[in-house]
Amino acid sequence: QLQLVESGGGLVQPGGSLRLSCRASGFNAAVGTIAWFRQAPGKEREGVSCISGSNTKYGDSVKGRFTISRDNAKNTVFLQMNRLKPEDTGVYNCAAVPYFLGSACPLSNGYGNWGQGTQVTVSS
Repeated sequence: QLQLVESGGGLVQPGGSLRLSCRASGFNAAVGTIAWFRQAPGKEREGVSCISGSNTKYGDSVKGRFTISRDNAKNTVFLQMNRLKPEDTGVYNCAAVPYFLGSACPLSNGYGNWGQGTQVTVSS
């Protein structure tokens, strides 16, 4: 059974950093595709980043500030978030499919497996 568990959220001041983790089980993250999404209250869900093999993709609002990576030994994907802004606030979910999509990893629909989410709040 494919499962995803997020962790690492919290309260941080503007300009600060957080690292989110998405621990996968039931499939090999190294050959799958994992993405991060976020949703703020009253707003639509937004694709943040995805990783498939060595391919990565970022949403325009986080390019240059966020970095997605994977630790194959831990079967875990990380989202390093730097220079955080109040508009980065939201519930962050990871999502996955157990197969390789390469550079075509979507930042929209297409993921059938989701974690429970972790709250990120950027506020002074």
